[in-house]
Amino acid sequence: MMTALNTLFLLLVALAVPGVINRVRARLAGRRGIRFLQHLYDLRLRLRKGAVYSRTTTALFRTAPSVYLGAAIVAALMIPVGDLRPLLAFEGDVVCLAYVLALGRFALILAAMDTGSAFEGMGASREALYGALVEPALMLAAGTLALATGCTSFARMFDPAALPGTQFAVVLLLLTYVLVKIVITESGRVPVDDPRTHLELTMIHEVMCLDYCGVDLAMIQLAGWLKTALFSLLAADTLAATCCLHWWAAAPLAVALTGISVGVVESTQARNKLARNTTYILTVAALAALAFFTGYLLRLNIGLA
Repeated sequence: MMTALNTLFLLLVALAVPGVINRVRARLAGRRGIRFLQHLYDLRLRLRKGAVYSRTTTALFRTAPSVYLGAAIVAALMIPVGDLRPLLAFEGDVVCLAYVLALGRFALILAAMDTGSAFEGMGASREALYGALVEPALMLAAGTLALATGCTSFARMFDPAALPGTQFAVVLLLLTYVLVKIVITESGRVPVDDPRTHLELTMIHEVMCLDYCGVDLAMIQLAGWLKTALFSLLAADTLAATCCLHWWAAAPLAVALTGISVGVVESTQARNKLARNTTYILTVAALAALAFFTGYLLRLNIGLA
């Protein structure tokens, strides 16, 4: 029952975050905006359409969306919602999560290169670079949580009995900020990327999906929503661990953290130049390293004053 409820809230967060982002962006721009569930209507429309494939592509291009969606589903099922237990939980799943996500990214990169398009190859190169840069930040964040709780499973990390004392509150707050930045990077949002752009030379994630349509494009978009949800829930669980780690607090907090922060950033900031994205992601990794080092000192009871 608990695992089913965890999966249900995970899906609700994945479907609600895009709507909250659209509504926040519209309100800040002084517009009425589209419907809250417009992205679901668009998804239903794509699911009803067939797929068209280029004669230059192989079976790799056709199977990549399924692998990408499958990897996102498996990774998302490892994340707890507050004090609920996820469907997949085992020792070392913090490492397995990174590799499962890397598998989905690798499949999409190979599919983009399989098209023979110079634009998609350029986007695949950028995606591989940013993925390699953001992975240390993710592993350092997971390592800090493992250091604070003494566990290597997300389900046990966010068990109320394993939570660290109040001395780790500052570390958890810093980790929340790092994880929100990882959400922005992994979901391809401003200032790293812009999902609304139509200029191939500046695209990163979207350019890899230019040759996809219909049900294949729907699977890629659904996988992106699940990835955003799992990182949002990680950030929300980390923040809720400082005061109130319960599902009724973590699930709304995940939607609010990502939806409001992404909507505000996209309404108030411009997209970075591509040359600045590397510095931006490395700064996130540096903050994750700072959180890990601070947690290590606290674990050793070394004063920081």
